[in-house]
Amino acid sequence: MIAETICAAGSAAGLGVAAITAYRKRFLAAARIAAYSLIPLGLVLTGAVGWAVDTAFSPTAWVGFGLLGGAWALFSTTRAVERRSGGGRKDRKAAGGAQREAVAPAASAPSLGRGGSRPSGRSAAKPTSAGAGDDFSDIEAILKKHGI
Repeated sequence: MIAETICAAGSAAGLGVAAITAYRKRFLAAARIAAYSLIPLGLVLTGAVGWAVDTAFSPTAWVGFGLLGGAWALFSTTRAVERRSGGGRKDRKAAGGAQREAVAPAASAPSLGRGGSRPSGRSAAKPTSAGAGDDFSDIEAILKKHGI
């Protein structure tokens, strides 16, 4: 009963704020505020608030939420371990653990050079045509500016 009263009072306050906003000729904002303020009232009338209150104070529901959280933690832990070890995927090209080929093997060539020196000139990946070089010239300028 208290939850329903609080939701109804919140809706009434929100509609009051919407009326003041509409009085100030900000109709779009007033409509948005009115929409948000009608949500708690709609939840009360559908019975969702009563269900939520009954669920919040039910020990059985909390045990169920705990079990769901534990299942999620187990799932995410096993996925993290699987990704870290690199195994467990059945859709690999070779079951013997063949290494993946790089998508752009020359893309990281400047970073593999000498210690902290910056690469001079153009990057190791040459554009295939003159038009492709023009497309990436601004990106290369930004990367050079940041020392990458």
